[in-house]
Amino acid sequence: MLRHALPRFVEGVIAPVVVFYAAFAVLGLNGALIAAVVWVYGGIAWRYARGHGVSGMLLLAAVGVTVRAVLAAVTHSAVVYFLQPTLGTLLVAMAFLASVPLRRPLAQKLATDMVPMPEAFLKHARVRQFFLRISLLWSLVFFSNAVISLWMLFNESIGMYLWVRTSLVAALGAVAVAVSILGFRRCLTHVNGAAAHA
Repeated sequence: MLRHALPRFVEGVIAPVVVFYAAFAVLGLNGALIAAVVWVYGGIAWRYARGHGVSGMLLLAAVGVTVRAVLAAVTHSAVVYFLQPTLGTLLVAMAFLASVPLRRPLAQKLATDMVPMPEAFLKHARVRQFFLRISLLWSLVFFSNAVISLWMLFNESIGMYLWVRTSLVAALGAVAVAVSILGFRRCLTHVNGAAAHA
């Protein structure tokens, strides 16, 4: 899973920051915006050239980056460019949080989209409790991400925002992933143990 996820993390998170900051330092805001758009569409062209499919989500992301770049260029503000994904993160945090009192944990929905799980397993009380807690955890992670991002966006330089915020968010996400994996393993051990004694 890590071998599968790491290249996508570098391509989707680290590389865009490097590209934007390098272009920002050398060419200014408009050059950085153009570089960000070229990076996204270059990635799509590279996939087509190698015969790999391009997902609808990636195409939507490309359109989103284009709209953000145009708005930032018109307003002459890098803050505008970074504000939209931060507000999106805040909405995701609210979705995770709202799913808990509704007893329809979003973490469970995302997990079962990636890995099919038996219905009997998902109905187990310990499993339900795990997914509710993990939904709360990820809500906290996304809220923290949004708060850090907003504070740095309005109080620090773009360079500081790009590097420090990216590092903090990556570290926070890594800790949450580790807690999620360890929690799921404990949940599996408990459920399997209970089934063995039944």
